[in-house]
Amino acid sequence: MNPNDASGELPTDQRPFRVLVVAGSDRRQYNCPGVDSKARALMMMVKDALPARWEIDLEDLGNVYGRAGIRSCNACASTSMALCVWPCNCYEKNSAREPDLMWDLDLYARLDLADAWAFIGPVNWYAPSSNLKLMFDRLVCMSGGNPREDLIEHKNPDLARALERSPEWRELSQNHLEGRTAAFFCYGDGGADELGADGRPRNLRHPDYFDPAREPFEDARQAYAPLVWQCRYSGIEVPDALWRHVPFGQGRPYGDNQAEHLSEHPEVERALSAWVTELVRHVEGKGKVEPGTYRAYGYEPPAHLLEEAKLAWRDIRMRFGKPARGSSAAEQQARGLSRDVTLRPKQGEGEKLRKGKS
Repeated sequence: MNPNDASGELPTDQRPFRVLVVAGSDRRQYNCPGVDSKARALMMMVKDALPARWEIDLEDLGNVYGRAGIRSCNACASTSMALCVWPCNCYEKNSAREPDLMWDLDLYARLDLADAWAFIGPVNWYAPSSNLKLMFDRLVCMSGGNPREDLIEHKNPDLARALERSPEWRELSQNHLEGRTAAFFCYGDGGADELGADGRPRNLRHPDYFDPAREPFEDARQAYAPLVWQCRYSGIEVPDALWRHVPFGQGRPYGDNQAEHLSEHPEVERALSAWVTELVRHVEGKGKVEPGTYRAYGYEPPAHLLEEAKLAWRDIRMRFGKPARGSSAAEQQARGLSRDVTLRPKQGEGEKLRKGKS
């Protein structure tokens, strides 16, 4: 059945099972590729194969011309885990200045509402697609993120570092989506028709630069290992049987390995069917997931005009080389570590060099 977000208000034993299925390719026919991805077609196959009694939520992360993209993580956690707010407050919904697809599509709430997540995507250069990686980078906050932005005045790094050292932090820092199941179905073409018999690209001018026998891994599903292990470290279960890779299209031009060619690869449909069967068996056997203490579903970001004004003043002081005393920024400036005092922070470092500034 289609998702009903109001089910999130029901007691766990009274709502249906729910799964979020995500097509992770960057391609959509409504941008310059001009063609939808195999991931989207596989997502639709999964939807048709899942139990009708489940709520089935779908999302396609492909790039649509003129639509916001998933903005990158700002790495707040590297300053302090307490600065990394759950759900992410680096961006907000319907922002004109920094539009963000994670918020515009309510993905934090939809991940929260689901008992299981099913990700389908290609292997791109020994890695997941850039959009899937962006999504998971923005999910660092589910693993110990701060659910109380009021304690750090929205985004004050000095207050966050102090909170991280406090006894209160142990109670706040939780795996907010723990207990759910994640499944990954990735695929690749092994270089399509670009490789020669020696495993190197045919048009390589310097074949002596590398040995193809030393590729990063023999099992191509390891391309998705960063996402799998991020889930596992965040309390999200990823059984090995739900982490699969299927190769197809080797030796064929990219143009001859589109979604309409999937019917020529019955092994893909068999693998996908087995993956869905195992997903259903595992999720129903495990049972529905109780919501966490701090939910993304139903979350309303607080107003923070005063806090933004304070942060703006902090920014102005740093541009003039006057960071707050005792702050990390002040210590780094005193030691000459970052050399980042500037009235024009948007200016690139290369531009500064070319204008004779060090």
